[in-house]
Amino acid sequence: MVIDPYGGPGGGAPGVPNDSVRALVDLVMAATVRIHAAERGYDPEGPGGSFLGSGFFIAPSWVLTCAHVAMQGEGRDVAVIFEAGPESGLTSVAGTVVATLPEAAPEPSGGPARPPRGGWPAPDLALIRLGRPVDHACVYVAERPAPFFGGGQVLYTGWTEVGGRIKRLTGRCTVQGTVGGWADPDEQMRLGGDVLPPGVSGGPTVDLTRGEVVGVLKSQLVGGMGGTSIGIERLRSLPVPGAMAGTEADDDYQAVFHAHDRYHADQHDSRVGRGPTWVDVQDGLGAGAGRVLSPQQRVTLLGRLAELPPPVSTHSLLDLLVRLPGVHTVDRYPAPRGWRDGLGALYENRGGEAALRLILSYCVSVISAERPYVTQATAEAEESLWNWVDGIAADRLSRDFRNEIFLLRAAARHRTDREQRRAAPAYGERPREGERPFVLLELEPRGWERDSYDWRVGVARHTGEVVPVGEDSRGTAGHELPTRLGAPLTEAFRRCDEPDSPAVLQVAVVQAELGFEVDGWRLTADEPPLGAVRPVVVRPSDQEPPLTDDEARERRVRWERVRSAAIRARIVDCEGGLRVPVPAEEELRTLAHETVPVLCRYADRPDGETAAGLTRLVRGGFHIALLRRGRDGSHAVCADFHRRAVATVAEAGGADQLPRTVLDLRRGVWTGRTETYWSDGIALFYDDPTHPLPGAGQLLEAP
Repeated sequence: MVIDPYGGPGGGAPGVPNDSVRALVDLVMAATVRIHAAERGYDPEGPGGSFLGSGFFIAPSWVLTCAHVAMQGEGRDVAVIFEAGPESGLTSVAGTVVATLPEAAPEPSGGPARPPRGGWPAPDLALIRLGRPVDHACVYVAERPAPFFGGGQVLYTGWTEVGGRIKRLTGRCTVQGTVGGWADPDEQMRLGGDVLPPGVSGGPTVDLTRGEVVGVLKSQLVGGMGGTSIGIERLRSLPVPGAMAGTEADDDYQAVFHAHDRYHADQHDSRVGRGPTWVDVQDGLGAGAGRVLSPQQRVTLLGRLAELPPPVSTHSLLDLLVRLPGVHTVDRYPAPRGWRDGLGALYENRGGEAALRLILSYCVSVISAERPYVTQATAEAEESLWNWVDGIAADRLSRDFRNEIFLLRAAARHRTDREQRRAAPAYGERPREGERPFVLLELEPRGWERDSYDWRVGVARHTGEVVPVGEDSRGTAGHELPTRLGAPLTEAFRRCDEPDSPAVLQVAVVQAELGFEVDGWRLTADEPPLGAVRPVVVRPSDQEPPLTDDEARERRVRWERVRSAAIRARIVDCEGGLRVPVPAEEELRTLAHETVPVLCRYADRPDGETAAGLTRLVRGGFHIALLRRGRDGSHAVCADFHRRAVATVAEAGGADQLPRTVLDLRRGVWTGRTETYWSDGIALFYDDPTHPLPGAGQLLEAP
């Protein structure tokens, strides 16, 4: 059974009066816009020559629509035309597309970005920022994923051309299921029961039971009734700034939804507004019946959360959530990104009074959470949220619980100041490098299909648990892997990354293919290679023969030593510029425990002797090695490579630092630092025995 987002099973109250539905339609229509190409001299009331499609105001000065609508014109400039009310007339304002999902590929000539070939794939969303301030209405957006919406029907609005004129259009569709699964980046809601005419793409779809926007119309069913809608939560996959945010405006996602929640809180609090607000309509629809928070309480809470700086990262937000009592995991796709998303994630965990305790505990954790930045208003915003929590608890919960959260709040106030807090977050110690989650990509070659792979992507935690993010066992050609894996890898990275500290990508593949150059992949055309953005290491997925007790002990001692001592490199397959066999296991075991072997003559597709040499290293107890990939280059002079490899390993200090040392080298090659060119093509073999691959040969099977 799905838990209702306010604490109980079921949807809105029966017998909703028609005037509440009519008021809801009016609010949605007031915020629905039409998108036109940016043409000078165009008459907005005339025939639709430059009409591209529909959209809606999601926050003050922000419009959400489909990417295939907004990017039909020339470049990223569009005209947004809307009518705020029956007698207000049409207003036209210039806008700029600041982000699309997925992002358009730039022209090689440096011209404007172009749409993907074959139409825009899901999520097919675009954010437009207005070029000047104008007064307009905004929709109310659900804070939970669209698959949890509350009814069997949705309202939609948009614009379409009728008899040579562009007219408003409203209608209702039945929800008939989904296209794609929970972990698919292209999951869409299937709609039926009405014809969706050209032009309505980009318009909002509204949950009639709860009175909130849950999606964006994407497509019409050719020759039939209905189409598809994209869930609003897909906006969570907007690009995340690589550096720590210094202001709210540094992250478009946070800027949009903070502005959205403040807008609706202000509308609810205003004493001078005319007509019903979204909260009034939700109350009339019965959206608060039998639920933990009334519409009024919810909009007030979201408004106060929006006054605070956002979470430091998705990873820190997930960490905060799973530390709450009774919350074991938050695995929805895409993962929550803002404080409102975290609140929505709690709706899936509890009902009744327990849900209220959970929400208030979450709020206290938010108050004491680490901040990416603080402003003059942060302390006041924290106090305002605490006063709301304290008031709700005093009215509805026991004295014991009120005392518990009061003590938590008091401890946080003594433990923190108003400065940026990164060394020791108030809700727990920051994990050490070896305890941070990492992204695990497992590639399994399909032996019966040349250059074809099954794959899975997951988030691996230091506890040994691996949370799957995406998978495909139908076979993907090697050259298609970067494109196919772009969305699941991006989602997995967002769950693990910290500002200025990208998570490690571990690539598990059979030993014969450890030269697979995943670090050279570009997930989008305008991004640097993966290896220039984050640490990328390789590890073997082959199942080894069982170890003897002595072998297991030797490996454990060697691993502990290489992590705690100053490491040093040893070239093991090249002498005087000539290729030589890797020593036998017995000789390798005599090397100092802090040794990092270097294979100078490794290749993308190593021959039998090279593969056997690496096997001897693994059997000899070595978990870390540098591999020089590329063509064998038997006639190349490699003295400089030897010299610099030995120096680089020594300068890294410890094994834990090697992944980021290699990242710096790859970044240097990408940015044209000549002193790093010697490292072009190296791979880091890093098979951490404290984080063994899950399952016995099964991909990402949790223990």
